[in-house]
Amino acid sequence: MPVNLPNPETALALATVLAAWFAARWRIVRLGWWERPLAALARRRRLAILAAALAPLLVRAALLPWRPVPQPRIHDEFTFLLGADTLAEGRLVNPPHPAWPHFETMHILVRPVYVSAFPMGPAAVLAIGQAVFGHPWIGVWLSTGLMCGTLCWMLQGWLPPRWALLGAALAILRLGVSSYWMNSYWGGALAATGGALALGALPRLLRAPHWRLAAVMGVGIAILANSRPFEGAVFSAGIAVWLVAELLGKKRPPGRILLRRISIPLGVVLAIAGAGMAYYNFRVTGHGAMLPYSLYRSSMAVAPHFVWQSPRPAPLYNNRELRGFYLGWELHNYHLARDGFFVDLALKARAYWRFYLGPLFSIPLLALPGLWRKRLNRRAILLAAFFFLALACQVWHYAHYAAPATGLGILLVTMSLRQLRPWRWRRLPAGLYLVRCLPLAAVLLLAIQVCAGPAENSGLAAAVPGWRWPPVATARANVLRELERSGQRHLVFVRYASTHDPGNEWVYNRADIDGSAVIWARELDRASNTALIGRYPERRPWLVEPDVAQPRLIPYALASPRPMPFVAVGAPGIAVLHSPGELRRLLEPPSTEALRSCDVWNYHFTEATGIEGPDVVTGCYTDGDRGQPVTFDRWFIWLLGQR
Repeated sequence: MPVNLPNPETALALATVLAAWFAARWRIVRLGWWERPLAALARRRRLAILAAALAPLLVRAALLPWRPVPQPRIHDEFTFLLGADTLAEGRLVNPPHPAWPHFETMHILVRPVYVSAFPMGPAAVLAIGQAVFGHPWIGVWLSTGLMCGTLCWMLQGWLPPRWALLGAALAILRLGVSSYWMNSYWGGALAATGGALALGALPRLLRAPHWRLAAVMGVGIAILANSRPFEGAVFSAGIAVWLVAELLGKKRPPGRILLRRISIPLGVVLAIAGAGMAYYNFRVTGHGAMLPYSLYRSSMAVAPHFVWQSPRPAPLYNNRELRGFYLGWELHNYHLARDGFFVDLALKARAYWRFYLGPLFSIPLLALPGLWRKRLNRRAILLAAFFFLALACQVWHYAHYAAPATGLGILLVTMSLRQLRPWRWRRLPAGLYLVRCLPLAAVLLLAIQVCAGPAENSGLAAAVPGWRWPPVATARANVLRELERSGQRHLVFVRYASTHDPGNEWVYNRADIDGSAVIWARELDRASNTALIGRYPERRPWLVEPDVAQPRLIPYALASPRPMPFVAVGAPGIAVLHSPGELRRLLEPPSTEALRSCDVWNYHFTEATGIEGPDVVTGCYTDGDRGQPVTFDRWFIWLLGQR
């Protein structure tokens, strides 16, 4: 059972500063034992890149007996896994399911096709793991190693070899083993790789333009476009402005060199990537320029992504969980970000700082003002500031949103360490020993994360933990494991409580729903549930309630019946509510002038439809008399206005 523990990183950072001071005071040279072997490895640049890529893979593999392969728990993880499963099956999209209202869920399109609403880059990485190695997490594992190796290559373009390898080692210790990027299915390793490729190609192109480097930059930008489109576009724009500003400077190369060695190869790579994206968009949305995510948000969401935008009109939802998520959780976060912009800005800054830097990696930034004197350093700092300002305008702020600039952050930390190394305090080589102590403290922090265990799993509120090992999902995974071990085929209806946490979603399925051993379905109205059971006569129907203390499977025939929570008349996926005229004919009594209380009319509504009536305190009766009888026409007009 995870427990809440105080964050030790602040104390560790203070201890690092004190240890560096004492080590400088007493000249404890053995603290630098790691510098010579690091420098020897760093001189062999390709081997250093390979070592940086392999190190997180080997360490994480060694930890598997204690920290096993993660189970998905967040909406984003399940939708990326759907995308991976679709690609692993050899398809770009899946046909819509006839019973799609039972399978509607967050961040997944069920019409006009059944597919993930998210960019396909991360899903492609998971698909490689699934199709080639038998498990999607292997794709996560490999992509994190690729990220660390690419960060080393990027740093080699900016810094001497030993500093580049040191920066890569710090990234491995911070991000490569214990972060949710390695231990979930929704991290930022791919976007960080794309950003590192673009940033690493930049100084090399400025020194010696070559078509291969331009192609590498193009690949990096293409990866960003297919992993974090908005943040990737912002970061790529900053890189482009930087590149153009340098190339148009005093040492401008001839125009034909710029055309042949930069513009054409870069343009060819981006054109190929753009054509592929347009084709995928067309397969999903029917329009080459419309992203699947844009279609999904326009049809399901109310809150916009940016604080300057206004909410959209609310659509008609087919279940209370989606309505609660989009009109409750998301809209609440939008108003917090818009109405308390500066408070929210501070929260964003704290979230990104805590994940990428924390107290420990903030120590080198004491030397950041010293970097300002050099032109390239200034532009790196300005690019970081520009990127953060773009992030500040978004409503939500998870750490991987800033993943395109991961390499830039590591670069600034490593540059600051290099600037800090010669610093002396009262003739003591304090900077030297700070540089020597910091990597050792990072190793100690990683050991603490591994030993302390996972953070508490509490839905979206703890989606990205701080210094702890990422939360572990168990309840849904345990139920799924129990069903899969039976060797039979199952249909599981999911019933949520009125106090349901929108972050604890269980209704997610594979790409081939009908071919899956286990199908997860929302419990809807009586007729829809009966029809779904009839569709799968060979499957055992079950009920599970995720919001009870210990969720367990109950044979559906033995489960206590419960009316579906009310959704608005006209809901497109609920047949009994789809047509107001047909609903009226179903409910209309012999005499429309009959007088009954709103509660009695609601009772007849529930009996006829299997759906709870709306709360009568929202205006059905007047004069404060709940028992006041009203006509059917008055009640029905009131019913049509309920949401």
